[in-house]
Amino acid sequence: MPNYSIKSPESNEEWESYLLFRWEVLRKPLGMSKESLADSIEDKSFHLMGIDEKENVIASGRVHFNSENEAQIRYMAVDSEFKRRGIGSEIVDRLEKYATSKGAGIMVLNAREEAIRFYSSLGYKEVCPYHSDTGIPHKTMKKSLLI
Repeated sequence: MPNYSIKSPESNEEWESYLLFRWEVLRKPLGMSKESLADSIEDKSFHLMGIDEKENVIASGRVHFNSENEAQIRYMAVDSEFKRRGIGSEIVDRLEKYATSKGAGIMVLNAREEAIRFYSSLGYKEVCPYHSDTGIPHKTMKKSLLI
């Protein structure tokens, strides 16, 4: 039995913790401000967070639609103490299922170099380089959600 659970943030406190986790793991190490922790489509997106038995946020992931058929995963992060336990794979799976249930046939994402192997193991293929606002190298990756 895993020592975490996955859910969507609900209360204001959960949202605050979720967004702060994203910033602390993905943006703060790059010297980016807290203003960079959210974007203009948060309210149009589906969010998931992993929480430990003490209710601490230990993982995050979000999906939004780029078009009627294409969804995009963003803000994927797993606390270093919880990596390689299946939580990232479970979040991606749930985000894919959500997107499929809303009509998506294609999922895209922009992966940091160190995450390419992880996404490849889940069936994603490298498409092209992506220039991120973080200033670090990324690759656009794509997966068909159609069976």
